[in-house]
Amino acid sequence: MKMTAEPQANPPEASASDGAAGQGGYKPDQGRHARMAAFWAVVLLVLFGCRFLHAILVGNFATTREVYGQIPIVGIALTPAFLVSAVVFGFGVLQTLRWQKRPRMADLLIDTESELRKVTWPSIQEIVSSSIVVGISVVLIGAYLAFSDWFLTRVMQYLIFGQVGK
Repeated sequence: MKMTAEPQANPPEASASDGAAGQGGYKPDQGRHARMAAFWAVVLLVLFGCRFLHAILVGNFATTREVYGQIPIVGIALTPAFLVSAVVFGFGVLQTLRWQKRPRMADLLIDTESELRKVTWPSIQEIVSSSIVVGISVVLIGAYLAFSDWFLTRVMQYLIFGQVGK
């Protein structure tokens, strides 16, 4: 008995990113802004962490303060703390690049950018009027909370001490 595959009545639809992802790559402009924003956000986070690591190494380990020379032009001292931080930073940047090239992450960033292009952004007039409403609301709620705090403090002082404090 010979088995044959019957054609499907409704073949599954391919998503917008499946066409390029199936071949292992993406068009150069697909999700470019979202990818760039995600990359630089993670790189800045890694840079902050490496700067913190450098400060911890210099502060806690005397051997990491020894100077072995300077980087020309920029004048940065070559210390073990700097070298460790630079290696960790380089590793973090390379891992960020690898992370972004994973098909799942690339698809997410491409889809995010395509959805953001569909958003109807508010006009300047709407932003200004909404900001004014938020500002007034914050001031009113702050005044209400300050009055409530003052009033309840007076009530509690009266109930506990039998007199209203000065």
